[in-house]
Amino acid sequence: MSITKPAPAAAKRFAKKTPVADQGKTAADLIDARIAELADWRGALLARIRSLMHSADSAIVEEWKWNTPVWSSNGIICTGETYKKTVKLTFAKGASLADPARLFNASLDGNTRRAIDFAQGATVDEEALKALVRAAAALNRSLAA
Repeated sequence: MSITKPAPAAAKRFAKKTPVADQGKTAADLIDARIAELADWRGALLARIRSLMHSADSAIVEEWKWNTPVWSSNGIICTGETYKKTVKLTFAKGASLADPARLFNASLDGNTRRAIDFAQGATVDEEALKALVRAAAALNRSLAA
């Protein structure tokens, strides 16, 4: 007789699945919907960041993971999370990226990720952000080779 252990409570609490109503939709559709549902500064900022991602590197692909927009090129570049008071870009391999403009302002202690938290009214250094995205894409390409 085999005994199956129940999943830890934390795993159940943090597991995010795509709602049934969203299954079958493209990542672009889901990101459009997220932007539309955030009918405030967060939606506008997420739309602007989305545009910057594509202008930084035409090979970037939009994905939808963890109920969150994800931009990838040979691996995850960053996620675009939205919270009540911030829009957060979490760069999957941010700790390995040079950040001369000092955009990273969150998750600074880890060995892998780095993040940028944008509060309402924050200034976006578009050129520095695009340079960071290009560097992340280049890092992913080098690791995929």
